[in-house]
Amino acid sequence: MQDEVKITDVTEGSGKAAERGALITVHYRGYLEDGSEFDSSYKNDAPFQIVLSNKRVIQGWILGLNGMKEGGKRKLWVPASLAYGERQIGNMIPPDANLTFEIELLEVLTRD
Repeated sequence: MQDEVKITDVTEGSGKAAERGALITVHYRGYLEDGSEFDSSYKNDAPFQIVLSNKRVIQGWILGLNGMKEGGKRKLWVPASLAYGERQIGNMIPPDANLTFEIELLEVLTRD
């Protein structure tokens, strides 16, 4: 069983790097293993702003986005154990789902 996030850098960013606790702004698409899209911030043309913390995002994002720089694009393959595990999320994400995300990092704000 795979228990780690697979990271593919599509475009290397050159700005500030994301880290746990940072407030990040991203555009993203999320896919199930069959290729169907379950979520996308592009649909409403509204970037998604979130704190990279355990209460806010799945573990796969914290691990997968750590060190990613502003302006970068990254593809993450996240095993169910680092996503939602056995929980079903809405009508779109079944239990034990491995997920793929395409993420574009627009901005990183840290407390320094």
